[in-house]
Amino acid sequence: MTRVFRTGLTLPAAPIGPENPLPPLTPLTAAQQVTNVDELPPDLADGVRYGKLDSVLPCLLQNGYGRERTERTLPALVLENGRLRATVLPSLGGRLYSLYDKVRERELLFRNPVLQPANLALRDAWFAGGVEWNLGSTGHTTMTCEPMQAALIGTDGLRLWEWERTRNLPYQLDFRLPEDSPVLLVGIRVRNPHAHEVPLYWWSNIAVPQTPGTRVLAPAEFAWHYGYGGRLDRIPMPPEIDPSAYEHAADFFFDLEPGQRPWIAAVDETGYGLRQTSTRLLRGRKLFVWGTSAGGSRWQEWLSPGSETGYLEIQAGLARTQLEHLRLPGGESRDWLETYGPADAESDVDARYDEWLAVADREPGEWLYAGSGWGALELRRRPVALPGTPFPETTLGERQRPWLDLLDGKMAAPDPRTPPDGTLVTWRGELAAAEPNWLVWYHRGVAHWYAGDKVAAEQAWRASLEDTENAWAVRNLGIATDDASLLRRAFDLAPAELAVEAIDAALAAGQAGEALTMLATAPMRNGRIRLLTARALLAAGDAAGAEEVFLAGFDVPDIREGDTSLSDTWAEIQRALGGDRPLPRRYDFRMTAR
Repeated sequence: MTRVFRTGLTLPAAPIGPENPLPPLTPLTAAQQVTNVDELPPDLADGVRYGKLDSVLPCLLQNGYGRERTERTLPALVLENGRLRATVLPSLGGRLYSLYDKVRERELLFRNPVLQPANLALRDAWFAGGVEWNLGSTGHTTMTCEPMQAALIGTDGLRLWEWERTRNLPYQLDFRLPEDSPVLLVGIRVRNPHAHEVPLYWWSNIAVPQTPGTRVLAPAEFAWHYGYGGRLDRIPMPPEIDPSAYEHAADFFFDLEPGQRPWIAAVDETGYGLRQTSTRLLRGRKLFVWGTSAGGSRWQEWLSPGSETGYLEIQAGLARTQLEHLRLPGGESRDWLETYGPADAESDVDARYDEWLAVADREPGEWLYAGSGWGALELRRRPVALPGTPFPETTLGERQRPWLDLLDGKMAAPDPRTPPDGTLVTWRGELAAAEPNWLVWYHRGVAHWYAGDKVAAEQAWRASLEDTENAWAVRNLGIATDDASLLRRAFDLAPAELAVEAIDAALAAGQAGEALTMLATAPMRNGRIRLLTARALLAAGDAAGAEEVFLAGFDVPDIREGDTSLSDTWAEIQRALGGDRPLPRRYDFRMTAR
């Protein structure tokens, strides 16, 4: 019989930590930047140009984690029949953490031995392993370290659902493991409850073990290759791909023929491994490799310390590549079925899809995990029917309370020393109608900035300051006007929250002495501050002191995918000293030959 039950997953984990209260006002910088769009086929070029997400607002960044791990028990939900056992993490974006083959007694996915956040997602925090469900925009979803609602569906099913906030789209994941099934079935639906069109992006990101014998297979003779140098090029692909043949990080988007049954597999030297397939709507398939370079190896160690194997990613998406967005018209939805299981397992995908559609709108049974209250808040604002995915008002919490008050035309102004929560940037009308105070003006400014009205944003933040002195409006004005003196003023008001931005701004303005002064009083001494210290010393002419910071050793927990500031700073130090010390491996996160 199939069982669906709650349990706990215990492993060494670094807590995700608190959200960064500072609204991310600078545009997103994606690791992939296509420079040859005009050379691409018209439909592919159109998808690359369309729908780019410039901001993760109303979400805030999640960069409060470190590198210290302790044993923690995470909530987990398990589906199990006689052949497979699937473990899902409802508090972490519904990640399929493990898919265990009970017949062969082998794990099919890359099961990370630790939970170690790193800066790879749209909101920063991300962790490697399992299957991640990416809705939103190019990159790892804003939901990857967020809770989801979870409940039983029938006797062999589990539903997770939530409200993705950057696109304002509700979505659901229905996991099913029928008694006779050799594969895990995952039915996915994304709804657009609005009257307007919304850009649509989906990729299921599957981590699998990489050993010397690993080969990747997909039904395509060509792929679109992106090597993190800017170009997207169509290249021939062999029937079996050896991931270890590539020195540097690379994406391979397989060019499947339209109407072809899409699938992808990763197998070992014996032919055993994981195969993923789907209904035809999910047409895209991808291979990502970290590469065999020192930087690629360093990233693998960084993301999965203590792992016995490396890993690679095979992925499945709605578009041909991850650099495209599709169009989801108002009032419409998209749904499809994916299967996960051993490479030799067979299942009638279309028949299973029809079975799922019969229950996709069924109201969930026993609730197993509570997600956020954001969906309930949006439905309070604009009610809409969402069969099968309820967002009851019982999920509303303290974070939604100020916005519930705003629906009644008011929002209380708290102590200005407390950083405001994130701004609901699409609520411009409600904010404009509210009785003004420093907080309302602050939120109005963020909403104006998001909408591209920079003049109105600056006016609103100045009005916030005229009402009440607060570091948060000062900081936003400093970012908006690129004024290091304003960021220094914000630092004096809130040094714990503003140190990194203020010091970085001083260095960018050529004010090394000012940066060193702030560093001397900064209340934290983390790896990011150590890097800023080295940069400030170097800018002040003390290259030896900067080198000493590096030689003493430090880690920057939130070093960004594609960020070469560590290796670049080291190279500048060596040039200033006239030395040729090689870059310590600890600081090598280079993804390309550069």
